[in-house]
Amino acid sequence: MSNIKKDIVVIGGGPAGYIGAIKAARLGASVLLAEKKQVGGTCLNIGCIPTKYFVQSVHTISALRNGASRGIEITDPSFTIDMKKAVKGKDKTVKRLVKGVEFLLNQAKVETVNQKATIIGKNLVKLEDGTVIETKNILIASGSVSATVPIEGLDSPFVVDSEKILDLEYLPKKLAIIGGGVIGVEFASIFSSFGSEVTVIEALPSLLNGFDEEQVEVLSKGLKKNKVTVYTSTTVTKIETHTDEATLSLSNGKSLNSDLILLAVKRKANLSPLTDEFKIKTDKNRLVINEYGVTSVDNIYGGGDVTGLNMLAHVAYHMGEAVAHNICVDLGLLKTPKQKIRLDIVPSVVYSDLEIASVGMTEKEAAATKKYDIVVGKFPLSANGRSLSADFSEGFVKVVSERKYGQILGVFCAGLNVSEIIGEAVVAMQHELTVYEIADSIHAHPTINEALKEAAAICIGQCYHWGS
Repeated sequence: MSNIKKDIVVIGGGPAGYIGAIKAARLGASVLLAEKKQVGGTCLNIGCIPTKYFVQSVHTISALRNGASRGIEITDPSFTIDMKKAVKGKDKTVKRLVKGVEFLLNQAKVETVNQKATIIGKNLVKLEDGTVIETKNILIASGSVSATVPIEGLDSPFVVDSEKILDLEYLPKKLAIIGGGVIGVEFASIFSSFGSEVTVIEALPSLLNGFDEEQVEVLSKGLKKNKVTVYTSTTVTKIETHTDEATLSLSNGKSLNSDLILLAVKRKANLSPLTDEFKIKTDKNRLVINEYGVTSVDNIYGGGDVTGLNMLAHVAYHMGEAVAHNICVDLGLLKTPKQKIRLDIVPSVVYSDLEIASVGMTEKEAAATKKYDIVVGKFPLSANGRSLSADFSEGFVKVVSERKYGQILGVFCAGLNVSEIIGEAVVAMQHELTVYEIADSIHAHPTINEALKEAAAICIGQCYHWGS
């Protein structure tokens, strides 16, 4: 490949990178995207999508177990998990989505190269094969990598990360999960449903730190139902490797044996595109950007996990779009003002047989500001027809609002398919709708989504499907 010139070089083909590349190309920029692995990033290849494929299997298992109560008589209710087939099915789904992203990039006329790229100058990017690309702008969207923790014996062959466990071709008898955050809880739900004996070790006082306490309680009950053992305020002090298993020594004085250990701690920014040849400001192992996505170098932007601001795929999509817009303003392809990256209203979801979904401030967080007279509307899914008809009475939808104007400060859901509710809450909050507008809007019946209307109605004393 000879040396070439581009308007934009995008480093990284994950959500921020490929969305940014497609948008900029559609606006008229010449774009090259460099991605060493497959496009789609962590989310599509080794994160959100593969785990959701396995979570769907959890739903299938749950349906089989509950079949008798619905009049579905299964002669032999036992089942086994063929992990080789499960992985093959997961890979098929991932491949289809990757092909879709590749098609969209090609359709937008984005030049894609499967090579590592590094920044060697303000307008220069070097590929692995030695090609130097001259570019007007650069978008660093290199994503994140698995983080680690200092544990003696962590190099044991029985220890895997969240990427390797997705390609596991056998079902572990005893799975120990180090970390009780989103990654750890989702895998605990998956493998306990598959039949593994699962133990979760979390250093903090609670699972899913940062989520609403009532939400965590619902998911914790689900884990307990699946016989998952949870140790909180506990760390792993040592891992000893034996022939067929490893022994974990815990800070609470206990020890446990496992034939597989999943390290499910937080991820960290992938700063590999940065070099000593050309300095770009970082802080605490993340790329520093301003509200428009600009780094310490005025023509170099950043987006997605590499910024360390919020490591969620949907945040990366938003950042990729905003940054592409702003670069095209720099290039003169757009005559509109630059867009600010807004991360004040961001939904979060945890998936298992039951789900939790959140956006905004919890009751405690809202109270801590001392700005609001808080009103909380909480509608139980035990009073929701759609949830009950699916044999799920657990969970709730909760709206945190302020009394004077009905402003929605936060929405917190737990239960069956509540991830599908949270989008409406985000739209309402972003466009400053109040509990009055939500309560006054006709929602389809029976749906789980109408629980949001009921929770909003409770805030203003107008709910007629639950006691006042």
